[in-house]
Amino acid sequence: MPESQSEQNPEPVSLEARVEALLFVSPARVALNQLAQVLDVTPRDIELALEKLDQGYADSGIRLQRSNRSVQLTTAPEFAHDVEKFLGLEETTSLSRAALEVLAIIAYQQPVTRPQIDSVRGVNSDSVLRTLLRHGLIEEVGRTEAPGRPILYATTEEFLAHFGLGSMSDLPPLNLDEGAASRAAGITGEEQEDE
Repeated sequence: MPESQSEQNPEPVSLEARVEALLFVSPARVALNQLAQVLDVTPRDIELALEKLDQGYADSGIRLQRSNRSVQLTTAPEFAHDVEKFLGLEETTSLSRAALEVLAIIAYQQPVTRPQIDSVRGVNSDSVLRTLLRHGLIEEVGRTEAPGRPILYATTEEFLAHFGLGSMSDLPPLNLDEGAASRAAGITGEEQEDE
């Protein structure tokens, strides 16, 4: 028996629902242009759909995480502890105090060299940098022209995702006291020699 007209042409589905379905199945960030191409709409249509989804997620455990011209579904940062506990990640995902210190220095001063990081911390940061590189939270972005050509480090997209940030502009403002401000200014000056 042939299908009726209503069975052949179900009610149209909203663009927001279609975008949400694609983001749900995607294992990583998706470029807005890719969503537009797959759904045969304009990038502006995708932007409008994402805005509606964002509003709908305001009181839920889901968030849209944007980075440059890509987007991803993530859990809301305020539920990180619950998610870590549920997945058994509590012991494996926490960063040491040293790692957080180095990440903060890199995030606010990037690109920055290891000697610059060491001068702020007052201790060698080699092992911490290796750990952060291994976890993909920082990356090498070049070398300076200073003697020894030290490597420059910067944060990655993974850093943004790990801390639930859409961009570096989402970092809280850095409020330094006068002494800390002069020390921070010193790390942008001449390179210090590697120990």
